[in-house]
This record gives sequence, C-alpha cells and structure tokens, in this order.
Amino acid sequence: MKKIIEINDLAKKIKSLKNDKKTVVLCHGVFDLMHIGHIKHFKEAKKIANYLVVSLTADNFVNKGSDRPVFNQELRTEFLSSLSMVDAIVINNNTTSEKTIYSLKPNIYFKGPDYKDNEKDRTKNIYKEISAIKEVGGKIVYSNDIVFSSSNLINNYLNNFCSIFLIIFI
Repeated sequence: MKKIIEINDLAKKIKSLKNDKKTVVLCHGVFDLMHIGHIKHFKEAKKIANYLVVSLTADNFVNKGSDRPVFNQELRTEFLSSLSMVDAIVINNNTTSEKTIYSLKPNIYFKGPDYKDNEKDRTKNIYKEISAIKEVGGKIVYSNDIVFSSSNLINNYLNNFCSIFLIIFI
C-alpha cells in the first residue's frame, strides 16, 4: 500500500472514511530528526484513530534555522512511511498547516503536549490551526507524553557529534 499520497487523492479517501464513520487523525510537523518523542506521539494518536495521517512540511517551508531540514522531504517521508501506525503521509506545500486542515477535514488535529499552553507557541500558528480544525467540524487533541524537540537535539547535540566524528575520522 502506497502511504505517500497527493493531497487531493487523500482528501477523497478521507471523505470516504468519514462517511463510513471512521475517525481520521492528522499530525503535522517537520519531523526532521525522528526520535522517541515522535514515535510516542504517533502511537498515542493512533489509539484514537482509525486512520492516521501525517502532514510533513515541505523542505522549502522549513524555517528552523540554517542548514535545515537536516533530512530532505524524501528521506523524511520514507522514514514516516516505514512506521506501521502511520496510514498516510502528505507533503504540506504551505508555510503553515491550515490549508492542509481545510483540504483534508480530519476529525482530530493532534498536537504535542508542548502546545497545550497556546501562548508558548512562538509563531502563534496554533491559533490559526485551532480555528481551521473547528471550521471543518473537527477538534484539537493534545498528547500527554514526554516532550522532545528535534531542533534542540540538532542544535545541542548534532554539532558536537559532527565535530567528534570529524576528529576521529580525519
């Protein structure tokens, strides 16, 4: 089964699933450096989903700093497609996720626990996402597990790892 699906085809599939009373959950993000926090997040989302969709921010819209994403969208989608709990992946070709929410109309938009306090979202995009999911008749749900950050891991550890790697092998 092909998991990486064009948005229009996925919207048709989701409409059919919802007509069959299936629950569709959408997780959205960059998912650059995959870690245990992502796995736990997807597992928790799948517990409430008949169909779990992950929308992935396209490379040209990743705004996490220089040399990001570390892994291009082809590698990130390949990794995501290997996860058994993920049913479909769509590339989000927009700066934010609202258009994807409007197109797919999931039942649930699933965010990490770090978004529970909406004020802490430095971009304030969470408010646009909440508005979008409500407009399509869905709701937002936050996971309850531990918080990790790919950006923190990359910024705090990857550079040190690369330096050590260069010293050892040069």
